[in-house]
Amino acid sequence: VMNDILDRIGRRIVQIRTERGISQQDLAARCNFEKSNMSRIEYGRTNMTLVTLLTISRALGVKLRDLVDVE
Repeated sequence: VMNDILDRIGRRIVQIRTERGISQQDLAARCNFEKSNMSRIEYGRTNMTLVTLLTISRALGVKLRDLVDVE
């Protein structure tokens, strides 16, 4: 169940990022993350903290709930 949620959040990040025309590298830079870390997040391979999710939501210009409302 947890992996499924992480996967859905990651796919939601990718969806919003691509809708806005932002590359994975650019989003990582905006968040001050390594590109490899952003990749792991987008593929649901890491458990993110709330601070990480908030950082990503701000970099994408969306509310935190837009990233985590995946059920």
